[in-house]
Amino acid sequence: MKSLKLLFSLCALAFFACTSTPEQVPLSLAEDKRAMWIEDGIALPESDSLFYLEHPAPLFRKEFNTDRAIKSASLSITAAGYFKASINGEGIKENVLDPAWTDFSKRIYYSEYDVTSMIEDGANCLGVSLGNGFYNPLPMRKWGRRNLRSDLTVGKPVFIAKLHISYENGDTEEIVTDDSWKYTLGPITKNSVYIGVAYNANREVEGWNKPGFDDTNWKAATIGTSPGGKLEKAFFPPVEITQEIIPIDVHSPEEGVWVVDMGVNFTGTYKIKLAGNVGDTISFKFGERIYEDGNVNPMTTVIGQIKRPGIGGPGAPAIAWQTDSYIVGDKKGQWFSPDFTYHTFRYMEIKGLKEKPQLEDIRGLFMHTNVINQNSFSSSSQLLNSIQDISKRTFLANLVSVQSDCAAREKFGYGGDLNATNETFIYNFDMQSFYRKTIYDWVDAMKDSTFVDTAPFTGVEYCGISWESAYLTTQYYLYLYYNDTDIIHELYELNNKWMDKVAMLHPEGLVDEGLSDHESLEPVPVQLTGTSHYLQSARIMATFAEVMGRTADVKKYEKLADQLKGQIKAEFWDKPFEGKINRQTLFATLLYHKIVPEDQIPAARDSLLVAIKNGPTQHLNTGIFGTKYALEALAEYGSPNAVFDIVNSREYPGWGFMIDQGATTIWETWKESDNTFSNNHPMFGTVSEWYYRWLAGIRPDPEHPGFQEFFITPTIPNGLESVKGIYNSPFGEIVSSWKKVASESYVYEISVPKGSIANVTLPIIQSQKVTISNGKGQKPSTEIEGMQTGQFALEEGSYVITVAP
Repeated sequence: MKSLKLLFSLCALAFFACTSTPEQVPLSLAEDKRAMWIEDGIALPESDSLFYLEHPAPLFRKEFNTDRAIKSASLSITAAGYFKASINGEGIKENVLDPAWTDFSKRIYYSEYDVTSMIEDGANCLGVSLGNGFYNPLPMRKWGRRNLRSDLTVGKPVFIAKLHISYENGDTEEIVTDDSWKYTLGPITKNSVYIGVAYNANREVEGWNKPGFDDTNWKAATIGTSPGGKLEKAFFPPVEITQEIIPIDVHSPEEGVWVVDMGVNFTGTYKIKLAGNVGDTISFKFGERIYEDGNVNPMTTVIGQIKRPGIGGPGAPAIAWQTDSYIVGDKKGQWFSPDFTYHTFRYMEIKGLKEKPQLEDIRGLFMHTNVINQNSFSSSSQLLNSIQDISKRTFLANLVSVQSDCAAREKFGYGGDLNATNETFIYNFDMQSFYRKTIYDWVDAMKDSTFVDTAPFTGVEYCGISWESAYLTTQYYLYLYYNDTDIIHELYELNNKWMDKVAMLHPEGLVDEGLSDHESLEPVPVQLTGTSHYLQSARIMATFAEVMGRTADVKKYEKLADQLKGQIKAEFWDKPFEGKINRQTLFATLLYHKIVPEDQIPAARDSLLVAIKNGPTQHLNTGIFGTKYALEALAEYGSPNAVFDIVNSREYPGWGFMIDQGATTIWETWKESDNTFSNNHPMFGTVSEWYYRWLAGIRPDPEHPGFQEFFITPTIPNGLESVKGIYNSPFGEIVSSWKKVASESYVYEISVPKGSIANVTLPIIQSQKVTISNGKGQKPSTEIEGMQTGQFALEEGSYVITVAP
C-alpha cells in the first residue's frame, strides 16, 4: 500500500513538474532549473596528441508522446560546442553552426525555434548531435605558440534544451534535457572547426532520430557541467546557408586527383554525391588558389601558419590545411555534407574517387550570419561593380557569428579590422543586432589593465588601443546609423572605466605601443594611428556624455580631445617628421581626424595629393587604417576624380589589379601572396564605403543620428556615367542615383523615407538650371528653397531632379 501511495505521489509530482495552468508564463531556458546540461560522459584526452585521434560526435535522443491537439510548440536549445537538432528525423534548418561563438564562461546564447508543424500526433522523437566548435578545439599551437586550449574557456561539449508544447485545451508540457535522454556515438569520427571533419558512413545509425527506434543498447546521458556563462536568448541573425554555388569546372592535374573549381572564393562547406566500394576513403583538401600544374594550393588558408613539422605541437599535422574525409558505407550514391566545420575555399581537391565527379553532383554551400542584405550599389563601371561584388562576398565570408579578419587561418574577431570596416559593413548590411553582439563579446573579453586584440579573447594582446577601441567606435556607429542610445546608457559607466584604463596605460597622451597601419607598404609610427584612435575615443565619449546629460563629463572629454589633438598636431604637422613614414597615411590621418587647422587644410590636401602622386603607379600604398582615411580625405578635400582614378584602375597596387589576377574576394595584402597571406580579408574593402558615402553621397548627420536628417552629396567623376545607391535606414529606404544624359546634363533620382529629411548638395555650375518633379512628373506645389544653388532640403517622397544648361 505504501508503495502504491509513493508511486502515486511521484506520478503527481512528475505531472505538475511538466504541466502548468494557462495563466502561467512558461519559464525561459535560462530560468528553468529542470533543464540540465548533458553530455556523453566520455572523458577528454589526457594529453595533447590524443586529441587528434578519433573521438566520435555523440547522438542524443528523447522520445515523447502527444495525445491532444497542439496549439504551438517551441524548442529552446544551445550548447557549449555546436549542435544540430531534429524532430522526427527532420532537421531544424536554421541551426547551422549554432550557437554563436562567445566566451562560454560568461555568456551563452540559446536559439528558440517554432517547431509546431514538426510535432506529430502520438509518438515523437527529439534528436541532437553534438560537435566540438570553439569549446573543444584541437590543441594546435598557432604560429607555434598560441594554443586555444590554453587561451579559451574549453571543456567537454554539452548541450541544454527545452521543448515547450501548448495544447489547444490550455495544458502545457515540457520536455527538458536530463539523464533520461540516451546517446550513442555517431558517424562523425572527428570534427574540428579549423581543420575539418572525418565521417565514416559505416557508423551511420538508420532512424536514430525517429520515434520507435530501438535504443536498448544506447547509454543514458550524463549530467554535464555548465560552462558557466549566463544563458541569454539570441537576438541576432543565425548562421545559415544562403547560397548554393554551382562549380564551373572539374579537372584532373594527375592520376587519382580531381580538382573542383567553385568559380568564387567563399566560406562554408559543400555537398557531394559519392560512390565507391565499402570501406573506401575519399579525402578532400581545400584552397583559395591553384598551382600552375593545376593542383590545389592550400597554403593561404593553413591554420595558424602551421606549415612544417613540429610547429603545431604534439600530434598536430605537419601542415594544418583544411581537410575532410569520408569512408564509404553500403549505401549507393549517398550525399555527404560535413557538419560542425566551415572552410574558406574556391578549389576542392578530391582523392579516392574512381570516376570523375559530375558538376551536377557537387554544390558549394555559402554560409554566414544572415544579416539582412537589402542595400545595394551599382554604377556604369563594370570594374567598380566587380570590386563591390568581391567586397560584399568578402564581408559575408567573414561573418560567422563574429566578424573575422580571415575565416580560415584564424577565424578571430580582431578589433583592428572591425575599427577599419564597421562603417563599411553597416553601409552594406543591417548590422545593428550583430554589432550589439560584437560589443558584448568585447565586454566579456576586455581586461582591467591591458588591451586585448580579439573578442572573444583568444590570448592575443599586442596590437594596442587601435584594436580594443573598436569596442567604443562600434557603439558610436550604432548610435550614428541607428540612433541606438540604449547601448550608450547600458555601457556608459563601463566606457568611463575603459577611458580610465587608457589614461593609465598612456598617461602622457601619445600612444607609444601597439600595431600601427597594418600592411602599409611603408612604415607608420604607432604614435600617429594609435593616438588618433585615442582622440577618436575621447570625442566619442564627449558625444556619449552629452546623450547622458553629463555636463561635467562633456567638458572632461572635450578637454582630453583638445589635448590629444594638440599633441598629434605638434608631433606630425607643426614640424617635419624625422624618419621613414608613409606620407599618404600621415596626411590622410591628419585630415580624417580633423587635426589640421581649417586654414591649413588646403596645404594638407596638397601634401596628400603629392604623396599619392609619388606612390606606386600613383596609387594608395596605405594599410588597414590609412586606406579608409585616404579614401575619405581625398573624397572630402580633393577633386571628384581623386579617388575614382585610383579605384578605376587595374594597376598595382589596387582593387582592379586584384581582380585582373583572378581575385573573387579581397586580399590581405596589396601584393598577391601564394603561400602566406589570406585571399579573403575585409580590411581593404573600405572602398565600398566610398561608393555609398561619396559616389551615391548618402551620409548620416551626426547632429541627427539614425537618419532623421541625412546628407545626399553625390560626386560625379569624369569617366563615370551613372551611379545608384540604395540604403535602408531606420526610417526606410533611401535612394540616391544619378545619370549623365548629355554634356553637362544630369538626372538625379532621390527617395526620402517618411519622417526624415535629406539635405541635398548637387555639383552644379552657374550656367546650369535645376528642375524637380516627383516620380509621376508632377512639379512641387511650392518652390524648394535653395534649389537653384544646388543646396536644398527634401522631405518624404521620390524626386527626379534634372540639372542641365
